[in-house]
Amino acid sequence: MKKHDHLTTLRVFSSGLDVVPAITSWYLSELGESRGKQELFTKQAPQRLKVLREHALIESAVSSNRIEGVTVDQQRIHTVVFGMAHLRDRDEEEVRGYRDALKLIHEQGGKLPVSEDTVRKLHALARGETGDAGHYKAKDGDIIEKYPDGRTRVRFKTVSASLTSSYMAQLVSLWSDSLQERWVHPLIALAAFNLDFLCIHPFRDGNGRVSRLLMLLQLYHLGYEVGRYISVERIIEQSKDRYYETLEQSSHGWHQGKHDPWPYINYVLFTLRTAYREFEERVGQVRSPRGAKTELISNVIDKTVTTFRVADIQKQCPGVSVDMIRKVLKTLQAEGKVQCLGRGQNARWQRTEKWGIR
Repeated sequence: MKKHDHLTTLRVFSSGLDVVPAITSWYLSELGESRGKQELFTKQAPQRLKVLREHALIESAVSSNRIEGVTVDQQRIHTVVFGMAHLRDRDEEEVRGYRDALKLIHEQGGKLPVSEDTVRKLHALARGETGDAGHYKAKDGDIIEKYPDGRTRVRFKTVSASLTSSYMAQLVSLWSDSLQERWVHPLIALAAFNLDFLCIHPFRDGNGRVSRLLMLLQLYHLGYEVGRYISVERIIEQSKDRYYETLEQSSHGWHQGKHDPWPYINYVLFTLRTAYREFEERVGQVRSPRGAKTELISNVIDKTVTTFRVADIQKQCPGVSVDMIRKVLKTLQAEGKVQCLGRGQNARWQRTEKWGIR
C-alpha cells in the first residue's frame, strides 16, 4: 500500500473497518438488489427511458446549480439546457456548463478516469470555462455560514491552498487503492471520497457541483446507472437541509482524523436508494397506457400533499411545457380526479377522492 500522510476518511478506512452500522448494511443490501434488477428495467419501455433521460438531464443541471444559489428563469430552462440561443447571464452559462459536464459523463463515463485532470475538467465545464474555472484555489477560503440577521460563522476550515494539490493527488490515489484492495464496500468508499472532496474544498467556487458530478462518474464505474434516468441532484436539493446537516456532522474533527463519517455516508446511500426506488416505480409500470410525460406530471401530483398551481408542477417538471401540464390537468379534471379551485394562471388545484382509481 502506498504511504498517505493526510488524514482523510479514505485514509482512515485504509486500515479496515471493525464495524459497519446496521443501517449502512441495510442500504448496501437494497442497493445491491437494485443494481441487479437494473438491466431488466433498462430493457423495457425505450420511449419512456428516453423521456426520463431528458428529464433527468434538465433536473440535474437546474437542481445542482440551484443548491448553490445559481438560478435561471423558469421559462428559459429548456432553451438554456438544450437550445443554442445566446445565453443572457453568468447563471445561464453555469447551468449550460453543468449540462455539458453531464453529457461528458453520460457519453464517456466508462472511459473517463477519476483523476485530477478529470476533476479540473469537470470544474471548468461546470463553471462555464471562465475565470478560474479548472484551477485549484489560489487563496485559503473557509466555508462561511450566513444568518438572516447578517451574522456569520466559520462552519468549516478547509484545506489550505498550499496543500490542496497534495491532498487531491492523494485522494485520487486512495480511491484507486480502495477499489483494488477492497478496504470497504465500493459505495462506502464513494461516499467517503465525496466527503473528503468537500472537506478539501479544492476550488474557490463550484465544489458542491463538482462533487455531485464526480459521484455520478464513480457510480458509472461501479455499475450503478440510476443517475442516467433519475436526477440524484434533484433528490439532494429536496433534502438540502439534511445534506448540510450530515455534512457538518461528519466534517467535525476531519482534519485530525477523529470525525464520524457515517451520518454523511448514510445520507449518500439513502439518496441513491431513493433514486433507485423512484426509477423502479417509473419504469416498472410498463402496462401504463399513459405517455411518459403524462406519468411524470401525475407522479408530481401524487406526491403533492396540499393544493398546487400549474407553476408548481412546472417547477418539478422543467422539461415539460405549460401547455402539456394544462392538457393533463384537463384530462384528469374530466375524469374527476382533480378539481380547479379558481380561475386564471395562478388558480390552485387539488386531488379528489377519485385520485388513484384506475
